[in-house]
Amino acid sequence: MTPYARRGVHGQTVETLARRVLSGEIPEGATLDLVSLQRELDVSLTALRESLKVLAAKGMVDARQKRGTFVRARSDWNLLDADVLRWQFAGGTGPGNGTDLTLLRDLGEVRSIIEPAAVRLAAERRTDADLDALEAALSAMGETGGGAAHAVEADLGFHRALLAATHNELLERMEMVIESGLAHRDEIVHSTLHGENPVPSHRAVLDAVRDRDPAAAERAMRALLDQAVRDLDRVHGGTGAGGPGGGTGTGGAAGTEEGSAR
Repeated sequence: MTPYARRGVHGQTVETLARRVLSGEIPEGATLDLVSLQRELDVSLTALRESLKVLAAKGMVDARQKRGTFVRARSDWNLLDADVLRWQFAGGTGPGNGTDLTLLRDLGEVRSIIEPAAVRLAAERRTDADLDALEAALSAMGETGGGAAHAVEADLGFHRALLAATHNELLERMEMVIESGLAHRDEIVHSTLHGENPVPSHRAVLDAVRDRDPAAAERAMRALLDQAVRDLDRVHGGTGAGGPGGGTGTGGAAGTEEGSAR
């Protein structure tokens, strides 16, 4: 699935409406006053309706005769949609945001379910081209002087390549879910921590994949994910891997000295 384009008036209108709904500024069940919104946002009624169609496709709003356009219950929203995730993060970031932390931890748990299993498949199915892609991402991760944005993109590239190495089309699509949380977590961590070199922890995963050792690959990935939880808890002043949304419990202390990019 391709993320929604954010360009132009149409894109800005979608973003504004989505964030208001996700933040609760426009609550569940509320009927939208399209005329007032049109005036406030200074867009045509056609542009407003087209923007609402985007949110309708993501389960956030609906339109009925006699009721008009209204916000659906949160249980109907497509919370795994990459745009919905991005909009939630854009609504409030940083160590002091409790909703932000809850969402990051929820996504951390999703990663702890998906990525250890995915890396086992990658170890069994990887090709030489997959190894080249992983090596390229790891090389980029080791480059210094690129700033936080470069570090985030290198980390995303590595995890994207791992999912691709499973050669499972549905797992590859999970990159849209994983990347939303991973990119946001990396931005927070890289802006607040001066972690150790992230390359060794990722190298351990790559070496196991290269050796076609699924068990070792899973152990390395779980250690990496456990450290990611500890990094996040350090930023937010949490309780560590044993706290809410903590690690998988299988990585142990193996990742303690690893870097902050996960």
